Amino acid sequence: MPGNKYNGNSTHIPTRVERLLRERELREQRKSGRASHSNEAIDNHRDAVSENGPRFREGDNSGVAFVEQYLEEAAAARALVEECERQDGRPFRQRLLVVANRLPVSAVRRGEDSWSLEISAGGLVTALLGVKEFEAKWIGWAGVNVPDEIGQKALTKALAEKRCIPVFLDEEIVHQYYNGYCNNILWPLFHYLGLPQEDRLATTRSFQSQFAAYKKANQMFADVVNMHYEEGDVVWCHDYHLMYLPECLKKYNTKMKVGWFLHTPFPSSEIHRTLPSRSELLRSVLAADLVGFHTYDYARHFVSACTRILGLEGTPEGVEDQGKLTRVAAFPIGIDSDRFIRALELPQVQEHIKELKERFAGRKVMLGVDRLDMIKGIPQKILAFEKFLEENPTWRDKVVLLQIAVPTRTDVPEYQKLTSQVHEIVGRINGRFGTLTAVPIHHLDRSLDFHALCALYAVTDVALVTSLRDGMNLVSYEFVACQDAKKGVLILSEFAGAAQSLGAGAILVNPWNITEVAASIGQALNMPAEEREKRHHHNFYHVTKHTAQEWAETFVSITRSKPTDGPRLPAERRAALKLSGSRSGTKSSQTKTQRPSPASDRKTGNNNSSGSLRRTSPEKISWSVLDLKGDNYFSCAVGRTRTNARYLLGSSDDVVSFLNRLANASSSCTLFSGLHV
Repeated sequence: MPGNKYNGNSTHIPTRVERLLRERELREQRKSGRASHSNEAIDNHRDAVSENGPRFREGDNSGVAFVEQYLEEAAAARALVEECERQDGRPFRQRLLVVANRLPVSAVRRGEDSWSLEISAGGLVTALLGVKEFEAKWIGWAGVNVPDEIGQKALTKALAEKRCIPVFLDEEIVHQYYNGYCNNILWPLFHYLGLPQEDRLATTRSFQSQFAAYKKANQMFADVVNMHYEEGDVVWCHDYHLMYLPECLKKYNTKMKVGWFLHTPFPSSEIHRTLPSRSELLRSVLAADLVGFHTYDYARHFVSACTRILGLEGTPEGVEDQGKLTRVAAFPIGIDSDRFIRALELPQVQEHIKELKERFAGRKVMLGVDRLDMIKGIPQKILAFEKFLEENPTWRDKVVLLQIAVPTRTDVPEYQKLTSQVHEIVGRINGRFGTLTAVPIHHLDRSLDFHALCALYAVTDVALVTSLRDGMNLVSYEFVACQDAKKGVLILSEFAGAAQSLGAGAILVNPWNITEVAASIGQALNMPAEEREKRHHHNFYHVTKHTAQEWAETFVSITRSKPTDGPRLPAERRAALKLSGSRSGTKSSQTKTQRPSPASDRKTGNNNSSGSLRRTSPEKISWSVLDLKGDNYFSCAVGRTRTNARYLLGSSDDVVSFLNRLANASSSCTLFSGLHV
């Protein structure tokens, strides 16, 4: 393994996390010195994958062969591991159970006991391709209803060859759980679109039935995980479809290592609190050992929701509930940048590039690649381009906008309306500014294959990402990866998660401000080459260093690590504990305890609006204790029946017992002189 790649560059990983990763790499280096012949065989297998890349033919469409090769490599690695075991009988690589709503394959039935599998290339598959120290299995729905036992057995057998395990959901569950609660309630809410506004009574009834189906579906996922779980496995749950899953898994086995990652934004607590099932879902997610988000803002919103809705204690590491610490952190996802860079050298991609350059010779190329979705801001993007053409007549025959709009949920009326709206705007602008030989906007209602997309990225001068709300948006990453030669400009919405990673090299805009976006288009088209190169260099460095593989490896490694959320041995506890007054369940302990003052020690945790510093009765005092060196957080409350503190002190005997416990865990006995009870 190369040297530590997390030092100095990845600002989203806390210092404690970097230490854990360094310790893991040191352990691996020590193990490598004692490696046996079988260990060398596994290393040789890994080197073949890492040096030559995935063995797929770049000519295949949409990365299908790429994903197919990954699944084959995983099966081959598993067979190799089974042959090469340690002396204690344990395999070299730890198993990873990836649980997502959909499997990376789609199944088509060809007969009573015959299935054909269609590989679907996704970012999650690409991310896990580089995590060679784990043996990954996929658990999820295959996207098809299989009511008969014969069909289920045949599909299970076919998927087993792809390292996939199916969860069989019937049509009613899919309708209520997936189309209903996931797509009609959670998805709009998490993207700040709000809850459905139909008849209140009907909405209330649908909430109840859909949430019941949601919990039932999550339990079905949990049952399949439990059937295949082996001691020591790491279970990685993905996205808003499976928010109830961590609690289901922990009820089965409290020692199971469970991580949960959200691929969408997490809204502010003011938005999340409108959800009828808000508390139940938050507590279910908190059952996981590690909760991950794309950005710090999303993680902060989650901790704030737990604090304000559940009344729990927020700590620098996450959320604490009755002594259990759930770690919460930001893990920005990336892409497999090498795959895009290698693709640009292929003959078929070069041929595409040549054709595009000839087709748009003498014109600047602007590009938008989006799903045809309400949150992608396609109408706002096109209207901003129209305003730019209005204000800059000299550019009308010198620039072209290529908009790729991939259809999605075509059976939903809202999406049909959006499609008609976009077509109407495009037609009006082309009719207004177009000529017999050229039009300013080329709009495609379909996806492009991988190689055509790479060629399009390579010839683009300006990329426009105008998402109204987006978890990350990896189109911006893909554009940057393909721009090392041309060094085009990226215009990026500040409401996309990628803005926190690529903001320094991009032009950030508010997509709702059409005038601002139009001005940014002019700035990008007229930007000097020196500034373009400087901006591109920043973004290209980030995209190539913080890859999808690094994202997956970091998250899984931290999930399986042991959190420092409890008292250490007295010999390890050398740091002095800081003591300060606080309120239980209000602001983060980080703000309450890092700067204690004599005045704050005399204040109390109850509702004392007068701000008086007079001493309060013992029954109304709440204390927080923070070990700054050991990262251990403690809190207690005196005489309070409703509290989220770790220790409840109901009498003077309890206070004495608590003080003795702290004194035994520390070398200093002078820490409690300020405690008055």
